Order: sequence, then structure tokens, then C-alpha cells
Amino acid sequence: MITTKEVLRLKQTRGAGLGFAKQLGFKNGIITLAKTLYLSKVKGINPGQAFFSSYWETLGDREAVIFEGKSISFKTFRDRALRLANGLTDLGIPTGTRVAELLPNCTEWFEVNLATAMSGRSMPMLNWHLKPHEIVACVNKAEALALITDDSFLDAIDAVKDQFDTVKHIIVLGDNVPEGYISYEKLIESSPATIPVGTFGMSATFYSGGTTGTPKFMNSDEMGDVLSADSDDIRRGATKDEIKALTLLQAGAFHWYEIGNCRDKTTKNIRSLIPGPLYHAGVQIGVLPFFLGGTVVPMKKFSAEEFLRLIQDQRINWTFVAPTMLERVLALPKETLAKYDLSTMNSIICAAAPCPPDVKREINALFRRQGNKKDVFMEYYGASETGLVSVLVPLDYQEDDNRYNSVGKTRAAQCQIYDLEKQAWAETGQEGRVLIRSPMALGLQYKGDKEKTQEAFMEIDGITWYDDGLIGYLDQDDFLYLTSRAKEMIICGGVNLYPNEIENVIKQHPQIFDVAVIRAPDNDLGEIPAAVIQLKKGETLDSEAVLQFCKDEGLYGFKLPKIIEFKDELPRQLSGKLIKRELEEKYWEGVKSHG
Repeated sequence: MITTKEVLRLKQTRGAGLGFAKQLGFKNGIITLAKTLYLSKVKGINPGQAFFSSYWETLGDREAVIFEGKSISFKTFRDRALRLANGLTDLGIPTGTRVAELLPNCTEWFEVNLATAMSGRSMPMLNWHLKPHEIVACVNKAEALALITDDSFLDAIDAVKDQFDTVKHIIVLGDNVPEGYISYEKLIESSPATIPVGTFGMSATFYSGGTTGTPKFMNSDEMGDVLSADSDDIRRGATKDEIKALTLLQAGAFHWYEIGNCRDKTTKNIRSLIPGPLYHAGVQIGVLPFFLGGTVVPMKKFSAEEFLRLIQDQRINWTFVAPTMLERVLALPKETLAKYDLSTMNSIICAAAPCPPDVKREINALFRRQGNKKDVFMEYYGASETGLVSVLVPLDYQEDDNRYNSVGKTRAAQCQIYDLEKQAWAETGQEGRVLIRSPMALGLQYKGDKEKTQEAFMEIDGITWYDDGLIGYLDQDDFLYLTSRAKEMIICGGVNLYPNEIENVIKQHPQIFDVAVIRAPDNDLGEIPAAVIQLKKGETLDSEAVLQFCKDEGLYGFKLPKIIEFKDELPRQLSGKLIKRELEEKYWEGVKSHG
């Protein structure tokens, strides 16, 4: 059992604390602390509310959000966020309830996030690619009392608004606010910029999944109960001290991402570029700097060249990306890549899908060519349900090049590999199920889906572990190597095949941009691997050439794709995850056995 005392002695715990303190700044920190103590001790205001209100006030004219060329200062942001929080109260939305958001990346997303946080409400984040009936299901699962959306989504909302079970108010951004809806701007204008009723709490709450059906709503807004409850039952048997220790492990991971070193020469703060959709759990790594006085630069839509331009023009030193974004950057013409100064970047943090090792190497090479003096690629494995688990940083792969193939060392949670067939812990280097213990995982509940919640856990020797459905192994230094998802594993003639292994080979072909290896039915073998390929623009290739390339690169026997198909574009979420079920459905239509 891990203890708080053990974690406090770790270098990463002390390093993360120092890094967070550096971002706050000595002078700003002292002023903020004095204001916070006055508001909390003298005025009786919740300490969290007092701190952030004071901090934003102290930061004053520092840029808070830069979106499509327009910036908003922390002073203005504070005013608008507090007004919105009070506006929600005036609408009769109590503290402790949920206000869902369906918004594109924009400045207002941050206002909604912090307005709900400052008033003790939570903010379920809706994927804007959901179909109307899926929006209804997600909002109803969250039992949201209000929905804040953009006028570009009104057609979808208008068609299903009568199906919302709990929503009392729909608040709309934009100039086109029809009768029956509430104008976002008018709500802010009519409300006071005072600290609202309630308490402070992190408000962003997530939906998990979506590649295999309607997203599941998670109770991440109730995690405080996991830390404070007297009974260990709510923590699935973990003690309060163990949960505190695991929470410190999560925070300590940011030491490895060098959060204290990300300080712009001019503004002396961290400057974070956010190219991914803000509703995604992983993208919150890009949002985190905002809580430390960082300047955030969200992109409305990812563009590979615009990504590079913003790094140069906005002096970006921190970003969260999905692997497909890096692949699109590397696919730009050489003359385009050579145009931009990338010297300010310190930490490119990648997750959400497997990143090919060659992409990791090539991104480092690109940034060095364009003026950077260090390797910048960093990675983690984690999930909405678990938070961070493993962390990969330059020091790791500089010591051992093979670690480019890993997703990092298990620094942020407890992680072990379990052999289901032997019903025993796997040996070092042996593949098995990846099991995790983290504060988020141990407090997880899928709202309204008790069966799915129970299926996600496994009890071994009286201790409960979260099973993310992944297959992988740990090496002798506790670096984690992921080989497949259990649901994606192809059982071909009784042999287990891992799509990642085949995909990583095919992606090395110079004419191929993207590939998905999926299961297809076979009367003799049960399942066979099918490779669905997206070529680079302007390239042509046939299946025989792909097959020969696979053989030349060492694939053989069952591992060779038996079906090779070409598509103009593969179905990926903005987060980078492949929606493989869309590709598999074609092959499995009418086939009974599809596990």
C-alpha cells in the first residue's frame, strides 16, 4: 500500500510544487496570498474562491486567453466569469448542480469553466460531433439544469430541446438568440461582478468513450467525496491516506513535464497552445496552465501550418496534442516547415492515441532544425477514468532509444500487468492486462450504468484494480509498452494478433499517411487482419506493394494483412482516436460472431 509519507519524499512531488510556485510568481504570490487571507479570514469567503478572485485581480492586464487574434486580460476575464456565475444563481440554478456546455473552442469556454468552478457547480463537456439524440442522452445522464451553447448548434438543440429531462434554461452565445432562449451576453451584462454564493471546485466533468457508442457520463465532479468520506467503501477499499498519496503522484507528474521551466522571456509565464477540442479530457493538460496564471491560445480548428505559426507568433512553450496532429505537421512541405521559428517550445505533451516512435523522433528533429536547443516530445498514457498513469520525457529516451516505443514510466499511478489465463501477475516483459490504481479510478462511477461500472474493475488478492481494457507489458525499469486494446485484438486461427504492431510497420511506408488494422471475419480462421489505408496526398499504391512492404519489414504468417483497402480519409475523432467500429461494420454486417 502506497503512503503519503513515501510520495512526499519523491523528487517529482517536490519538483512539481516548486514548478507550480514558479508559475504563480513570488511577487504575485505574496500579493495574492495577502488578499486571499483577508477575504477568507475577515470576509468569510471560501478560500478557493478568494484565491482565484484575488489572483486574477493581481494579474490584471496579463493576457488570459488569445483566440483568433483577440485577447482578453485576466482582469476582464475575472469580471465576466463572476458575472456569469451570479447570472446562473439569479436563474435559480443552485450550487452543487450541473451546467452542461456544448461549445466550440472559444474564449467563452473558459468563462463557463471558471464561472461554474467559482460557484460550486460542475460543467459536463459535450462533444460537438454528437448527433441530436446523443446530446439528449448525455445531458439527461448528467441531470444538467442548464445548457450553454453556441448559436451554430441551435438547429440541433431546437429539434430535441423538449426531450431534456432536467434542463430549465438554455443559454446561447452569439447574435442570433431566438425567443425562448437566454442571451449569454445579456446574462453577463445584467449580473454583478462579485464573488458568488457557493464554494470553489474544479468543474470540468467528462464523458468517456464515444468510439463504441453513446459516451458514458463520469462522476468526476464528486471526487471530493473519495478524499473526504469516512467509509473506505466509496474508495473501493482504499484508505484516505492511500488516496492522498495517489493524488500527489498525479500532481507530481508535472515535474517531469518541466512546468517550472515554461516561462516566456517577455511575460514570464507559461503560454499554452490548445489545438484539440476542449471537451476532451486529455486536452485539459493544455488548460491546466490557465489556473497558474498562464496564457492559453485555443485554436477553433486544427491546422498543421497554423499550429506552427501560433507557436512562433505567440511564443508558445507548452501544448497538448494527439499523434495525428504531429503526423499532419510532419506531412507539410519542407519549405513550409522551414518557415517557422520553433525555439520557444519546451513541452509538447502527446496522448489520446498511440504515437508511432518515428513520429516522436521526427518531431524532435523538426523543432531542433527550427531553432530549438532541446528535445521537446513528451507523452503520457492515461484515460478519462484514470488520469495520468505513465510519463515519457526526453531524459528517458536519451538514456535508452528503445523507450521511444514505450508510453513512459509508471510515475503517476500504480500500474501492474495481470495474466488472465494464468490468473497471476505477469512477469517482467510478459504481456497481459494493464491494471491501474489512481484516485480517479478508485472513485469512478458511470452515472446510470452500474453494470458498466462493475465491469471496469477487477479484484486481485483483496485489492481492487481498474481495467482499461488494454494489453501491454512493463520492462525492468517500469516503462510501459502498450500492444493492443483487448476489444481490438484479432484472434486469427487461435493466434492473438495486435493491430498496433501491424499498424506501426505499415505506417513506415513513405507513401502512407494513416492506417487502421481491424478485424474481419473468416470462415476458416475466425478473424483475419484487414488494413484500411489512407495515402498521402497525390500518392498511388496498390495492395500488392503494401503486402510486399510488410514482408520486407518482417511481418509474416498470420500478421500479414489478408485484406487491404484504401480510403480517402480514416474516421478519426478530433482527439486523434480512430473510430474502428465504423470500418469494421462493413465486414461484419450479417455475421453473428463479432466479439
